[in-house]
Amino acid sequence: MEERFFAAIFQYYFIALGVMIGGTLIGTIGAFAAGEAPFTYMARLAKSLRIWAIVAAIGGTFDAITNFEKGFYDGSTIDIFKQILLILSAMGGVQTALLIIEWLIQEEVS
Repeated sequence: MEERFFAAIFQYYFIALGVMIGGTLIGTIGAFAAGEAPFTYMARLAKSLRIWAIVAAIGGTFDAITNFEKGFYDGSTIDIFKQILLILSAMGGVQTALLIIEWLIQEEVS
């Protein structure tokens, strides 16, 4: 069970990273085609995709809520702790993607 948990941590990290980078780059192609400033639009799009990348990485919010509920009602704090680590892993993927995007556009995404 522990090996699957550590594999899930890496998967969540890279899924969030991929959603952020892929969504931002592909969305920017649409902005370029529409005649908008690509780098400015890339910063706005990256800012708005953050929460969706985390949700996509954890597989939707209902699984996370179910795991929290199981942890609270069954008294299993390890399940709550594991779910928090998985969410933090996804947040780390988002932050890494934001850093890469900031390097690319040479502008801070806040």
